Amino acid sequence: MTSLVVTLSLSLLLPVPAAAAARGTAGDPVVPALERAASPLRSAEPGGDTGDLRPVGRAVGGAVVVGTGEATHGSHDFLAVKDRVFRYLVERRGFRTFALETAWSTGARLDDYVVHGEGDPRRIMREDFQYTYVLNNTAENLALVEWMRAYNREHPEDPVRFMGDDWGYTGPELYDRVTGYVARVRPGLLPRFEELYRGLRPARPSGEYQKAYLARPLAERQEMASRTGRALRLTESLEPREGPGREEFARVLRHATVIDQTATGYGFDFADPRQVAEAMRWRDEVMADNVVWWHEHTGHRILLAGHNNHIGYEPEDPEVLPRTQGAFLRDRLGSGYLSIGLTFGRGAFKATDPEETHMLTHTVGPARPGGNEHTLDRVRHERYVLDLRTAPPPARHWLGTARPTRSVGTAYPEERNEFDIALGRCFDVLIHLKRVRDADLLPTA
Repeated sequence: MTSLVVTLSLSLLLPVPAAAAARGTAGDPVVPALERAASPLRSAEPGGDTGDLRPVGRAVGGAVVVGTGEATHGSHDFLAVKDRVFRYLVERRGFRTFALETAWSTGARLDDYVVHGEGDPRRIMREDFQYTYVLNNTAENLALVEWMRAYNREHPEDPVRFMGDDWGYTGPELYDRVTGYVARVRPGLLPRFEELYRGLRPARPSGEYQKAYLARPLAERQEMASRTGRALRLTESLEPREGPGREEFARVLRHATVIDQTATGYGFDFADPRQVAEAMRWRDEVMADNVVWWHEHTGHRILLAGHNNHIGYEPEDPEVLPRTQGAFLRDRLGSGYLSIGLTFGRGAFKATDPEETHMLTHTVGPARPGGNEHTLDRVRHERYVLDLRTAPPPARHWLGTARPTRSVGTAYPEERNEFDIALGRCFDVLIHLKRVRDADLLPTA
């Protein structure tokens, strides 16, 4: 499929007054209604006055998990906006955890850095943000992590935390934390755990590990999953009946759970389209469960960062992803979950080629007429926040209708990069940026 194509309808060939061209055709009530509801954002960049983010704070209300999406993984402005919103929610609304669509074990490593100053974030990101997570290895994410560390130096008694909610890669440190705990509390079981985890603990770079794991025969991957399941049940049997050790056990049990999530996820038959859809649904349910677990065990309010297709309520393509993380979070948390979608009109983003071999910078022009972004771009603000739940009636009807909307994942172009999405059914709040630029990737070696 070629890159996005701009198509012109017959009506666009007719003369249009300048004011109407800027703000919509004469008699069209949608754009003026959107403008009445929109609150302009001063900047996408973190730092400076945060008064323009008050509409975000009002929309968040009492939500304990706020999902913030992105139409592309590789645009600077989406990452910058999420950084800016997180800092505001930390300082003004008591949020304390940033959750990223990345591996749980990577989150544990970065959490050790932001809380205790352990490790080198550049090295952690270089080692773990590979293959499926390569677009997380950005200067923008590093700036956020460094801000979190600086915040914790000033607030050691009430630190912010970092978590990864995904299972696509489980690093060696997670296996070490489980087996180290077993060696302390039930050393006689250690040989059993080592046997169950045989061949699973990574001994090569994360990208190579993921590719090699997927290349294993299906039966071998499923046998590995059966072993991690037995290890998880064995870990459950170690639960202390009382005392301070229960908190440590809960963390170790979640580590063993994520190890099992990884093996189970790789145990699907990716040659079967039905199994692929079930694997994608299961992934989003697992990511939601990890976020809820974190909230329940820390008491933290969480900003969750991921792709629009995960944090929203309705999937782009139900045949590929039948149910989203956002829908699962709404099931679990009700009004305690808020979904914020991020869209853009034009600009650049990083993505690999379709074979996921080379990293490239792609640029797209204005959204085509008939798509959601085309109308959103006609609002006069360069960037703005829109609470979709309280939009005026003319805009609300427009927001409830599915229209073509851009969506770019790790690779570009893919078979489809536009999907029919009803913004008002998919998100609670929208942040629209008329222009974006590509993210600043960090060195991989």
